[in-house]
Amino acid sequence: MSSDAIAAVSWGPERIDLFEVDASRALRHRVFMSGRWLSAENLGGTLASGPAVTAWEPGRMEVFAVMPDGELWNRYWDGAAWHAWESLGGELDGSVTPSASSWGADRLDVWARGRDGRTWHRWWDGTRWVPWEQLEPA
Repeated sequence: MSSDAIAAVSWGPERIDLFEVDASRALRHRVFMSGRWLSAENLGGTLASGPAVTAWEPGRMEVFAVMPDGELWNRYWDGAAWHAWESLGGELDGSVTPSASSWGADRLDVWARGRDGRTWHRWWDGTRWVPWEQLEPA
């Protein structure tokens, strides 16, 4: 994987959160706020894929990546602090960047390519992560 994998999201006016994979495959985070870029912070991990990110309400966002173990891992910002990396499981292809979206507060969806070449989907329903489902081919 190249070290130039990036993802960006905005959860409020005049704010952009940028996520990049650095040369050591760790996740770095930068914020554009008040007309300027703030210093980058290291969010760690060893990413096999590029990052995917979504925001589900102001001050709340979640970033996802496939790690070398083939599982999807996530970290989230709760408005005050980053929570530690957490595995969401799966048998995924780390050469393909996952995708993430949200249609409202407390609803997150993430898609990833499985090692079987199929598309897999998992979502947060407001109280729990629903188990992986395999999507039918188009």
